[in-house]
Amino acid sequence: MNEKLDRVVTEEATKTAFILPFIRLVLGYDHTDPDEVVPEYTADVGIKKWEKVDYAIMIDGKPIMLIECKPAHNDLDKEHASQLYRYFSVATAKFGILTNGIIYRFYTDIDEPNKMDQKPFFELDLRNVKDSDIKELKQFTKSTFDLESILESASELKYRNEMKKIMAEQFKEPSDEFVRFFAKKVYSSPLTQNAKAMFTQITKSALNQFIKEQVDERLKTALQSKTLEEKTSDEINIKPKAENVTTEDELEGYRIIRSILCELVDPERVVIRDRKSYCGVLLEDNQNKVLCRMRFNSSKNKYMGFFDSQKKRESGSKIEEKVAIDNLTDIYKYADRLKNTAKIYISNEEK
Repeated sequence: MNEKLDRVVTEEATKTAFILPFIRLVLGYDHTDPDEVVPEYTADVGIKKWEKVDYAIMIDGKPIMLIECKPAHNDLDKEHASQLYRYFSVATAKFGILTNGIIYRFYTDIDEPNKMDQKPFFELDLRNVKDSDIKELKQFTKSTFDLESILESASELKYRNEMKKIMAEQFKEPSDEFVRFFAKKVYSSPLTQNAKAMFTQITKSALNQFIKEQVDERLKTALQSKTLEEKTSDEINIKPKAENVTTEDELEGYRIIRSILCELVDPERVVIRDRKSYCGVLLEDNQNKVLCRMRFNSSKNKYMGFFDSQKKRESGSKIEEKVAIDNLTDIYKYADRLKNTAKIYISNEEK
């Protein structure tokens, strides 16, 4: 990227060198297929004919993400995503992306429904990609895209990232308010100008020392910890997510669902994926092939979510029908619904 950057000076060059490869190689959408990526997308209503957004990423004929592009050397802090704002109110897409090919800012409508937020909930800088960025970005890829799951986590992600920025600023240059907060905890005399200057330096050094000690302690603990026990031979292949814990009820439900579907598909193709609010069961680990959802997090009630109707919202996400169950064996009562859903996906594969 750095080698090309000096030669990429126009918006079209940025699209060709950086943005289209990102759409294809990172997000997994084929930019040569108009069913997946539409360049110069125009909404049907509410937008002037000459106004277009650079790219729309499509699922089932509807836009899910709108991308507005800027030249690689443009500062996104000084850019206005005006077209994204206007399109967001009339298109079914729930995500807007403003990018110069190097930095990608993801927006949605957390603050006010159907109105794109002024601030992004997620920002990716390809010059400094962190492990947490990869985890968040994976949600937007073609193979794992899950609208409801992203919307559930977007609000928390937005505010968490904003708080991290504030913390980084305070660590670098503590504000008077920040310094005063700590000084008042340890210093009983009036906070004069000289005292404030002294505590500003103390606060900076204390914060840096605290972080260093925490890192050292974690490294020490990691080196002393025992190696993980070997996985048992009958362990189920679960797609892990750090903040989610797959319960024994969910595992048992998963086994029942696989046994029901084994006459139609190889059980290895039936995959469990845990989320914060539900545990999904997918065909081929493909979010577009949801077989059912187990909503067992409540201590009082358990629900199964079925998708055999294949009905969809305007946004393109499938409509889930929730059914209460008293115990796990009740899943067998809905074997036909699970089989019908699997048959739909199998039939589409054969076309």
